[in-house]
Amino acid sequence: MAQNLKANDTVLVISGDNKGKKAKIVKIDRQVGKAYLEGIEVRERHMKKTQFNPAGGKKTIHVGIDLSNLKLMEAAKVEKKAAKTDKKAKKGAK
Repeated sequence: MAQNLKANDTVLVISGDNKGKKAKIVKIDRQVGKAYLEGIEVRERHMKKTQFNPAGGKKTIHVGIDLSNLKLMEAAKVEKKAAKTDKKAKKGAK
């Protein structure tokens, strides 16, 4: 089932600390096998002052949930664009 998950799908967490919560998938990392959910497993990371970030401070990051711990509740609706049926374009008319 985990192979069918995509961004913007609504899923149910079936195990772990967040068991029973429903959320929308923000991003999926298939190489690591993790999904990043909206509002779940969000942590704050303390950033050191650097040349590129002179203020330092806190940064909010998502911590992924393993794909095997998710169950698809509602798939995202994909809008398909209407294909043009121009016969000349298909046949390569001169």
